[in-house]
Amino acid sequence: MKRRDVLRGVALAGAAAASFPAPAIAQSTPRIQWRLASSYPKSLDTLYGASVEIARRVAEASDHRFEIRVYAGGEIVPGLQVLDAVQNGTVQCGHSASYFYVGKDPTFAFDTAIPFGLNTRQQNAWLYHGGGLPLLRAFFKTYNVVNFPAANTGTQMGGWYRKEIRSVDDLQGLKMRIGGLAGQVVSKLGVIPQQIAGGDIYPALDKGAIDAVEWSGPYDDEKLGFYKVAPHYYYPGWWEGTANVSLLVNLDEWNRLPKRYQAILEQSAAAANLSSTAKYDVLNPPAAKRLIAAGAQFRPFPAEVMEAAYKVAFDLYKETAETNAKFANIYHNWMQFRTDMLSWWRVAEFNFDYFALSHR
Repeated sequence: MKRRDVLRGVALAGAAAASFPAPAIAQSTPRIQWRLASSYPKSLDTLYGASVEIARRVAEASDHRFEIRVYAGGEIVPGLQVLDAVQNGTVQCGHSASYFYVGKDPTFAFDTAIPFGLNTRQQNAWLYHGGGLPLLRAFFKTYNVVNFPAANTGTQMGGWYRKEIRSVDDLQGLKMRIGGLAGQVVSKLGVIPQQIAGGDIYPALDKGAIDAVEWSGPYDDEKLGFYKVAPHYYYPGWWEGTANVSLLVNLDEWNRLPKRYQAILEQSAAAANLSSTAKYDVLNPPAAKRLIAAGAQFRPFPAEVMEAAYKVAFDLYKETAETNAKFANIYHNWMQFRTDMLSWWRVAEFNFDYFALSHR
């Protein structure tokens, strides 16, 4: 074969190859860079750390073709404005507790925690398999957002107080940082609730702008230093038997993602949800010991306070459901799930825990 014929054949083969579309795998893995706004300071390696874990998993699973840069609360937007930033497209996604936004609609609380509601396992069961996530996503869609469970603290503590709480009367006029629907509940008991982002709480407590604060549990609270100002540490956090934190994604950006990247992002959020609770369960016990050694006084809420709060809470839910159709749509499903779950929990889970704890 003559040399010019060989060259002509190579050229024709090259032209034919160029006429074929790029391989499907290349088309499905474009380079994408997102920004994530967190509601939490970098000092909280648990909650802020969950965002970092999501970003790491997404990058690794996509061979770094889909990358998310994480920004702490206040770096792009204030910690309590993450939902707005995601909704309007300032950032593609955010990591936040949805109950920060009950001022917009109390329905947001179901995504994080309802006073005297579910514990963490029950919350995950409701979200993933009990109908909770589809109902919440229909609600979030009206804000141009899709939500994914993406961290959970477990049952929280009841907060730090400058003075002892012996009765409901001791709550009168108490200025307290408290989130979600719990603020509406305690306000009916005489508390003056305030919504303050994590990084701003200690200065408010230190300067006397607030008298008490609830945040999370021993590990996070120790980092934020509340015990230095308010030594009385109450339990349980009846307003947060669970505390789900969600990855909030702009709906338009989500719809533009290749299906493969959608699956990677959803799976990364689910992994962070599982791992964050396990991390808290490991870190809280030694932190509790350190707090006690530093002078923190662990105290149970009086039964009078618990009973009064319980009644107020469920009266509030009933009243809200009568005037808010979005709240009612989720509340009735949530309440039936809670009823069924507690009936079962009394049989096995509670009795196992009670027996084991009584023999500690």
